[in-house]
Amino acid sequence: MSIVKRFITESIKKTEIDEFLQKKLDRAGYGGVNISKTPLGTHVVIYAMRPGLVIGRGGETIKDLASSLEQNFKVANPQISVSEIEVPEFNAYVIASRVASALQRGVHFRRAGFWALNQVMDAGALGAEIVISGKLTTERARFEKFRAGYFPRCGEPALVAMRKAEAHVQLKPGIIGVRVKIMPPDAVFPDRIKICEAAPPEEAEAVAEQAEAQAQPAQAEAAQLEEEPAVQTKEVQDEPKNQEAKQ
Repeated sequence: MSIVKRFITESIKKTEIDEFLQKKLDRAGYGGVNISKTPLGTHVVIYAMRPGLVIGRGGETIKDLASSLEQNFKVANPQISVSEIEVPEFNAYVIASRVASALQRGVHFRRAGFWALNQVMDAGALGAEIVISGKLTTERARFEKFRAGYFPRCGEPALVAMRKAEAHVQLKPGIIGVRVKIMPPDAVFPDRIKICEAAPPEEAEAVAEQAEAQAQPAQAEAAQLEEEPAVQTKEVQDEPKNQEAKQ
C-alpha cells in the first residue's frame, strides 16, 4: 500500500469511528474523539459533557466500546480514556447537537440558530457561524447563516484554530443539516501585535542581571587603580649658566 492510500484509509477510518461514537454517545454529550497510535496499542480519547454515561456502571459501556472498535473498525488494542468538556459552548459538536435537538423538538430554525449563537458569544468566543440548510420554509431547499464576531475565512487561523462540526436531523419535510464553526478565545493570529507598557517581571530581572554583570568589570578596574601606589614626583630646576662657567 502506498503512503497516499494509507493516509486516505486512515482518515476514512477515523471519520467512521467519529460518526459511530456520535450516534452511540448522543446522550452523554459527545464532543469529539482523538486517536493516536502508541507502542502498546491505540490510545482513544473521548470528549464528553457527562463522562459517567460513557464509562457506565462498572465500566461496562467503555468495555463494549473497546470491543466494538476492535471488531468493527480493526483498531489494535484500543485504550479508551474519557475527558470532560470544560466549556461546552466552545465545542462545535455540542452546539451542533443542541441545534439539531431543538429543531427535532419543533423549535423554529431562526430561533434555534440565534439562541445557539448567543450562547457561544456570551461564553467569550471570538466569532461563530451556524449554517442551517434544507427544506426550511418551502419545498425548495436553501440555507440560512447566523454569524457574529471576528471570523476569518482563510489563512492559518482558519485552518488551525477554527473548530468545525456537522449534525443532521430527520424532520417531516426532509433532512436538515447543521454546520457549526467556532473561533475560540485562545486563538493566536499572526497579524495581531500586542504592545506591553511595562516589561514583565521575568524580563525585568534578566535586564537587571545583565546590567550587574556589565558593571562588575568596571568596578574591578576602578578598585585596581585605587590600590596602585602614587608615584612621587620632584621638580628639578636647571642651574644657572654662570655657575657652569666658573666650574
